Amino acid sequence: MTRTSIASTLRPIALALAIASGAAVLQACAPILIGGAAMGVGGMAVTDRRSVGIQVEDQNIEIKAGNRISEKFGDAVHVNVNVYNRKMLLSGEVPNDNAKAEIERIVGSIENLRSVVNDLAVAPASSFTTRANDSVLTGKVKATLIDAKDLFSNAFRVNTDRGNVYLMGIVTEREGKRAAQLVSTIPGILKVVTAFDYITEGELQGLSKAEAERQQARSTPAPVPQ
Repeated sequence: MTRTSIASTLRPIALALAIASGAAVLQACAPILIGGAAMGVGGMAVTDRRSVGIQVEDQNIEIKAGNRISEKFGDAVHVNVNVYNRKMLLSGEVPNDNAKAEIERIVGSIENLRSVVNDLAVAPASSFTTRANDSVLTGKVKATLIDAKDLFSNAFRVNTDRGNVYLMGIVTEREGKRAAQLVSTIPGILKVVTAFDYITEGELQGLSKAEAERQQARSTPAPVPQ
């Protein structure tokens, strides 16, 4: 299957998932949302630029952070926790500056976490309608990245809060700027916040070569015993 046909297949899927996700948000919404914790080890993306070990570590950090925030604040806050390559992004709403600082403090001591980007807003919790709209915007962002022939969509983690889109990933400066520029043109998006880990073009070529070799190894039939 060519890259163009793959993109044309994935784009409607991304939009459909966003609509379904938005509907789910309208029915029920938890105060602590974990970015990738729903995916089990068996669902790890083989094309992810993180190693499988780092993907598992990111999920573990997300779960620990969600548990700590929930135990301390319960329903008093609405926080999205996203971890990529051991970097944590906090977004959502909290009642005051003390809560914002305390949340960063209690998650900051989690083992193996590299850094925290705290973009929590001191504001009333967003409405169900706002969160449903955020889910749809996330789907549009993912579809846009899939459509971009000069970008690898799996390199990006996307989250949206109150119309603000957050992009994470392991990317080159060229990829990061291109993705932010494309996303900023999507109607309804108020702001694009990037929290990338940057690599050089040479490092990207090395990652691409290593992934191609892994794909080749997986597709090569095992020798038949004589």
